[in-house]
Order: sequence, then C-alpha cells, then structure tokens
Amino acid sequence: MIVLSQAREIDAFNVVRDFEAAIAAYTGAPYCVTTTSCTAALLLAVAWQLRYQVGVLPGCPDDPRGREMWETCIPFMKPERPAIEIPKRTYVSVPMSIIHAGGRPTFRDEDWRGMYQLKPLPVWDSARWLTSAMYAYAAQQNAQAMACLSFHWKKTLGIQQGGAILHSNPEADAWLRRARFDGRTEGVAPSQDRFDMIGWHCYMSPETAAAGLVRLANLPKHNLPLANDEYPDLSLLAIFK
Repeated sequence: MIVLSQAREIDAFNVVRDFEAAIAAYTGAPYCVTTTSCTAALLLAVAWQLRYQVGVLPGCPDDPRGREMWETCIPFMKPERPAIEIPKRTYVSVPMSIIHAGGRPTFRDEDWRGMYQLKPLPVWDSARWLTSAMYAYAAQQNAQAMACLSFHWKKTLGIQQGGAILHSNPEADAWLRRARFDGRTEGVAPSQDRFDMIGWHCYMSPETAAAGLVRLANLPKHNLPLANDEYPDLSLLAIFK
C-alpha cells in the first residue's frame, strides 16, 4: 500500500513538470521552477542569491562549512542584513519576501511597468508581465537572471494561484526544487529521504499545473504588461524601517 501511494504521488506531479517545461518553452528560459505564488518565488530567488551568489553574508561568522553555516546564521542577522532595493510602490509582499529570505528592503522612486529588478541582485519581479521569449530581456541585464512570475487569477495566465522562477543555473535549479518542497527530494518518500537543509512549503499542486497547461495552450504569443495597481508608498510603513 505504501509503494502504491508513493507511485501515485510521483505520477501526479508529472503534470507539474510538464507545466514547467511549457512555461520555459513559452518564455525562452532554460529552467522553470513553479511555486504557490510569485511571493514565494521571490523569497526563494532572493534566498538562493544571498546564500550562494553574494558570498558570506554580513553578520555571519567566518566558518569553513560555508553554505551550511549560512543556513544557520541567517535568522540572527539584524541591521547587517544585505540591502535589497525595490520600487517604493509595489505589492506589499515583496519587501516581506526579502526579509524572510534574509535581506533588508530599501526603496527607490521608480515608475516601472511590467517588471523591475531587486537591486543589486539579478532577481526580477515580473508578476505583471508574461509574454513569449520574455526571459531574454532579464538575461540581457544579467546572464544569471531570475525572473519571478505570477499566475494569479488577476494576472495574464489567470489561474487560481501559482508562481514560477525562470532562470539559467542548473545548480540553482536543484536547490530551488528542494527549497520549495520542505527540503525534500522529489520522488523520494520521507522515510527514505535525507534532510540537510531548511526548506519552505510552497510547491505547486498538480491541479494548479493542469489548469495552467490548459490556459497556456490558448495564451496569445505576445501580451502587454498589466497596468499597475494603486500601490501605497511602502517606504513610509513603519514595519519596513
């Protein structure tokens, strides 16, 4: 009975992989990792960049264990957290994702449309723009770009929920897939898995992926960026000071 249950789980998640492959083909990205939302995608993308691309984070002790130590010291960083700059008028969960990932949000005055960069990281918030071959735009800015998408019902694809990270790094791909799945290895039963990283619970469900495949099959090749909502000035909020 346990073997049958595990087999059903593996088969069900094939549709998630199919959806990821379809989004990658549509956007021109080498890799696509789906999540429950764009908020979760931004969190994971920033977390990867801070742990593995930026270097030893401020506030962390100099430890030869390197990456393993970064996972441990992240929660104890305070003002020394790396500053990550975003437009002051964007969705409120973006600076929250930065904080959860181990960064410190700062704000700039920018009249953006479609997508913007979480500077200085090569991470782009593209919740309001989904079109064919779009990954090339971010990749022109940085070859290691990560563009985060939203599939929310108010967005271009318009399914119930969901997000994704478009990127080009095979090492990041392996980490992101475990990070979104509670630190688990896909296709391995918990009793047989190894647990050596702290992950998040934000993997896309097969039902959501199936709905995404249907909508993507009928999505136009070219789509304009969505108009921005009336965002408040986040730089004035006490919780981000």
